[in-house]
Amino acid sequence: MKEHEINSQEYVTIRPDGFGVDDLHRIARRRHHVYISDDSRREIRESRRVVDDLLRQNAIVYGITTGVGDNSKIRIGPEESAQLQLSLVRSHASGVGEPLSADETRAVMAMMVRNLSLGYSGIREEVVDLLLNMLNGDVLPRVPRKGSLGYLSYQAHIASVLIGEGVARVDGSELPGAEALERRGLRPIALQAKEGLSLLNGTCDMVALGGLAVHDALSLLKSADISSAVSVEGLRGNLTAFDARIGAVKKHKGVGATAANLRTMLAGSSLGEANSQDKVQDALSVRSIPQVHGAAKDMTRFVKSVIEDEMNSATDNPLVFTEDEMSLSSSNCHGESVAMALDLLAIALTELSSISERRTFRLTSAHHSGLPPFLSPNPGTDSGYMIPQYTAAALVSDNKRLAQPASVDSIPSAAGQEDHVSMGTSSALKSLEVVENVSQVIAIELLCACQAVEFISSDSIGRGVAAAYDSIRAIVPRLKNDRPVHSDIEAIHSMIVSEEIVDAVELVGSTLRTV
Repeated sequence: MKEHEINSQEYVTIRPDGFGVDDLHRIARRRHHVYISDDSRREIRESRRVVDDLLRQNAIVYGITTGVGDNSKIRIGPEESAQLQLSLVRSHASGVGEPLSADETRAVMAMMVRNLSLGYSGIREEVVDLLLNMLNGDVLPRVPRKGSLGYLSYQAHIASVLIGEGVARVDGSELPGAEALERRGLRPIALQAKEGLSLLNGTCDMVALGGLAVHDALSLLKSADISSAVSVEGLRGNLTAFDARIGAVKKHKGVGATAANLRTMLAGSSLGEANSQDKVQDALSVRSIPQVHGAAKDMTRFVKSVIEDEMNSATDNPLVFTEDEMSLSSSNCHGESVAMALDLLAIALTELSSISERRTFRLTSAHHSGLPPFLSPNPGTDSGYMIPQYTAAALVSDNKRLAQPASVDSIPSAAGQEDHVSMGTSSALKSLEVVENVSQVIAIELLCACQAVEFISSDSIGRGVAAAYDSIRAIVPRLKNDRPVHSDIEAIHSMIVSEEIVDAVELVGSTLRTV
């Protein structure tokens, strides 16, 4: 379907520039259809014309008339180039372990379409269209999660289905590739020169998974501010630390944004009255919320900019330049920028979970909070929320391990031809795991903070805090006697993921800032 034939409200159009994290989320998670603009299609066709010309000239071009990796020393005749592409897809489909989720697979496929649409790959339009039709038709290849040094493996498993091989899930069933395509009225394609290599190359996998992690992190930053505000109420914190004048002399944007969020959510709270000033200052896990959450915001904003720069970059090798009628070998497929950025994201979010758990610790410690032990109305006979704090502590410890950078590691491959790799896919995978852990830690803080609010007058809490409290209490009742709380944690976690709590807070006028 051409660009002028579609309704702009129901799809994501891939154009020469401007693709972002929100677009990826809409495609991968919300199942929006994807179309390629007419301008991008022209670029695809032009780059293919150059490849055909190079073949006719029998020029020496990496991956077209030579082998790949250390085999680049071996010359391949034009008549062998198609077999080379088929062999590349087959040989590179070597991943292991559990498969990516449906959302993650869609994200990688979307980034493959995005990369190819830029017109530097020399692939035929019909190959890109088959990949696009698979994405729009939910023909989702089985992509093993492990085995990528930063490129090649994920894309090879996806490309296997394009040629009628591999395995794909359609309508809830896993089928051989050719059968999966047939379910949607599609047919396998025979690859021509460069097309196998173009399908495999680039930073699509790390950018796809990293883009999802960044999207979720931006939402978590708001949820973390909400959970911290409810904790401030429950701990009867001193609001002086969130004064606008303090943020104004700390020149990091995230600090001011966080303090503003807290002031907005705590507006109307009795904590703003003079009698709350008996406590000169709070512990750092309360007093430094703007500084720690703010740092996480600033780092996440930076990571988003890196990811979106990569989303709009050509990352194939070799690259085809239509204006010069030539192909240049490159290392744009090396994902060092993305790998480092996603390592930074894991560090930033780990700190977010660490300070959240410290507030949960204070909420559940009678010595620190002045509240009943473990927030139980029946301490002694009941354990209250003793163990959820254990769970949060375990998740934070896991995050500390996951925050160790993957990008500082490298291991030679391809007989030494690829002697330095980014490990960007590893950075992306662990960032996703950190995101999940953080969301659970924040859920536990909200569980405990709402229980702490039970011991103070609900008339005295801030408007934003009350909105969060009410939305949670509509699902999770206050704790009267001990009960299994894993389902309570999961219910709040689901509300965090769906942004239901954020929506409830923002509905009462507490618009939350991430920058």
